[in-house]
Amino acid sequence: MTTVPSSDVQNGLSVDVIAADCRAVLDAVGTVVVGRERTTRLALAAVLAGGHVLLEDVPGLGKTLLARSLAQALGLDFKRLQCTPDLLPADVTGSYLYDPTEREFSFRPGPVFTGLLLADEINRTPPKTQSALLEAMQERQVTVEGHTHVLQLPFHVLATANPVEYEGTYPLPEAQLDRFMLRLDVGYPPAEEEAEVLRRRLARRREETEVAPVIDAERLRHLQASVERVDIDPDVLRYCVDLAAATRQYPTVEIGASPRGSQALLLVSRCLAVLDGREFVLPEDVKECAVAALAHRLTLRAETWSTGATAVQVVTELLGQVPGPASTR
Repeated sequence: MTTVPSSDVQNGLSVDVIAADCRAVLDAVGTVVVGRERTTRLALAAVLAGGHVLLEDVPGLGKTLLARSLAQALGLDFKRLQCTPDLLPADVTGSYLYDPTEREFSFRPGPVFTGLLLADEINRTPPKTQSALLEAMQERQVTVEGHTHVLQLPFHVLATANPVEYEGTYPLPEAQLDRFMLRLDVGYPPAEEEAEVLRRRLARRREETEVAPVIDAERLRHLQASVERVDIDPDVLRYCVDLAAATRQYPTVEIGASPRGSQALLLVSRCLAVLDGREFVLPEDVKECAVAALAHRLTLRAETWSTGATAVQVVTELLGQVPGPASTR
């Protein structure tokens, strides 16, 4: 496990050091998660940027495995919350229980008090319980019976959702979706990768997988703080703004991306540059995360659903229309 030299704490970690740590984390996750390099890379970039991730795809593609493996490699406390229709807000945040020995009420923390929370099948739990995560995700705190409890840092939510089932599900409202820095899909693996999954399962002779921690929570905090020192060219910054603004003017979009969308582009693209060992952001970094950062923030007009148009198609088309910076390094 990587330790933090005192000089690095005072001066901030260099881009090369951050990139090396992140490569080690990605390699560790890759020992368990076959393929999925793009999804894992973007998820790590979002965590490095201090954000939350929604993994939306059909069951059985390894979303839970990816979240648990990433938490283990980062050395974070990990808790899994299985979302069901009868889940209550107190099951997420915790509640006050009477202690007969002390003759007083004491707070029992819920699963949200952890380093990385996996909210599995978040669209199966009612809106009231979904909203219990809002304050935690945005403010890093929860309020229970008028008392505010601060969450430990770092704190990140990786949620999964099944987009193909509608029976007994509760679609996430826009306010909840907007709290996720990125929405990622996983996709079906190619035949050779699927065969490798089976070979690894036979080789380990058990269902459970384990990833050794590469860094710890303290080290992750220093990585996140050091990324904040990386600047971005004004032209690339304006490109993030132009992409988000273009979604608001697109004819089939009723509600475009808010400034939180352009901020997600900025923060994640900066982390992607650092993952590649660069101290500057290229337009290609912005394009790499644009669909994941913007598509879930768009609300299409009702009449467009009959044509089969999707928000992903809108963002992809805008990437070909909105001009990027005239000069790159």
